[in-house]
Amino acid sequence: MLPDVTSTSLSRWGQLAPRWQFLLIAAGLYLGWLLLYEGVLAPDGRLDTWLSVNIAAASAALLRGLGFVASAKSNTTLLLMDGLPAVTVGAPCDGLVLYALFAGFVIAFPAPLRSKLWFVPVGIMILYLLNIVRVGALALNHHYAHQSVDFNHHYTFSFIVYSCICLLWIWWVRRNGLLADTDA
Repeated sequence: MLPDVTSTSLSRWGQLAPRWQFLLIAAGLYLGWLLLYEGVLAPDGRLDTWLSVNIAAASAALLRGLGFVASAKSNTTLLLMDGLPAVTVGAPCDGLVLYALFAGFVIAFPAPLRSKLWFVPVGIMILYLLNIVRVGALALNHHYAHQSVDFNHHYTFSFIVYSCICLLWIWWVRRNGLLADTDA
């Protein structure tokens, strides 16, 4: 039997401080994402593969546009510089988890739906473009100073990407600052 959802239980939700509503929604979204990704998307692999191939090709195109000799092997995640392997875009680096993290925060935040409907896709597009630049920069790093690739991949670029996500969130929360107007 399903629990009885009455106006009393709905009013209890409304009595929760906005920060608790946010935390509960965020935790639920995280759990849902974890189950969806680990249970369906990761084992299937097609979405991660498609994103990885796309990021490698787009990064190679960016580098070519900047005058470098770069290419991505057809339908692979390998980016080449001057015909030599430079970067392989793996599932952890395709940006999918970052898109979910970003979207989950925005969706969980107590703000009007209209603002979420435009900001989630715009934010994901910004993160997608940043990831293309990141992979291109890692390819250049590998080509010209390969000894620092591991550090830059794991620390420098992680700091940059997460800082960008944080700045997007801060900008969006200030723009939709419902929490600032309530006694949370």
